[in-house]
Amino acid sequence: MEVIYYGQSCVAFDFNGRHVLIDPFITYNPLAKDIDVNVLKPDYIFLTHCHEDHVADMKNIQSNSGATVAAVVETAAWVRKQGVPDDKVIEYNFGGTLSLPFGKVKMVYALHTNSTPEGDYAGVPVGYVFFVGNKKIYFAGDTALTLEMKLLEDLQLDWAFLPIGGHYTMDVDDAIKAAKFVNCKNIIGIHYDTFPPIRIDTEEAKQKFEANGLRLFLPKIGESVVL
Repeated sequence: MEVIYYGQSCVAFDFNGRHVLIDPFITYNPLAKDIDVNVLKPDYIFLTHCHEDHVADMKNIQSNSGATVAAVVETAAWVRKQGVPDDKVIEYNFGGTLSLPFGKVKMVYALHTNSTPEGDYAGVPVGYVFFVGNKKIYFAGDTALTLEMKLLEDLQLDWAFLPIGGHYTMDVDDAIKAAKFVNCKNIIGIHYDTFPPIRIDTEEAKQKFEANGLRLFLPKIGESVVL
């Protein structure tokens, strides 16, 4: 079981042969210029929300792969408007858990905003908890620090993907608090360095996490981490 980081908040999980892509934003990310989206063939695409830096490559990748796209109800409606067939769209909401061939995926709270690239209402942003085999993985999506995260502390999470860039989401210091809220020591940072407002000192970030008894992984774009 592994994950590949594709920049911003885009990651691809290999769940023992089932491929799950989250928040596809590659083509318009200058830091990911060496990644060819046309070779990505996920079985599922999960969207945390509908801002362009999370959905820009959704339609192209879905068309090439035939992937099923899962999202909160209103964002799923936007997905259908892009021409994705109804039978390839899963809409659900907070409290819902999907049972899929690779495991289960629960939709959880995120504190952010949400609109389509065209500026229309797209529901609310979300996070996900993946239950795959004996692993439990939290993907926070774009979020501020929120006490709702404490609802996850008893899950005994193995990994958590947390935004660390600040400005639009949590910064490093809040992400450290979030890691403690969810009771997870293995953190993979997302949503940083892509644009000037979210550029960070990555070495300082690692040192801060380590000083708090946490491990921060910052894989290079295209690099994989074994989960």
